[in-house]
Amino acid sequence: MKILVNTPHPQGLPDVEYVGLDELYARSDVIQLHCPLTKDNRHMINDDAIAKMKPGVVIVNTARGGLIDTQALIRGLLSRKIRGAGLDVYENEAGTFTVDYTEDILADEQLQVLLGFPNVVITAHQAYFTSESLNNICDTTMKNIKEFFEKGSCVNMIRGGKN
Repeated sequence: MKILVNTPHPQGLPDVEYVGLDELYARSDVIQLHCPLTKDNRHMINDDAIAKMKPGVVIVNTARGGLIDTQALIRGLLSRKIRGAGLDVYENEAGTFTVDYTEDILADEQLQVLLGFPNVVITAHQAYFTSESLNNICDTTMKNIKEFFEKGSCVNMIRGGKN
């Protein structure tokens, strides 16, 4: 297997070939997304990107739902350009996977369509929900509180509005 990587911060890892995004799309049998969501990469998987991909590509997203334009993904699946998708995150997932729809109708039409594909696997994003992650969240929160009370601010302080 050849591993192709597109990143703004190449690490010089052995057995990894760093390529441009268009080349990655054109050469990859499987595309896995492992990046934060920014204003610059929102919907990086869109109609234009899918058009550049190898026929039969599989897309796996365990990063952020907004990296994929869901409608474009559906079109790619319907045209069979995309052979399959594994989604641990979904563009409109907020509140979706924490509600029991056993006795209700799932109102998200895009998600209904994706769930209807036999070649799409969707899981509720639970990466943070491990003992290690929850302990790290608690530790960081406690350090932030302590630092705030001691210094009046903290390294992880979030400022909103026009402050």
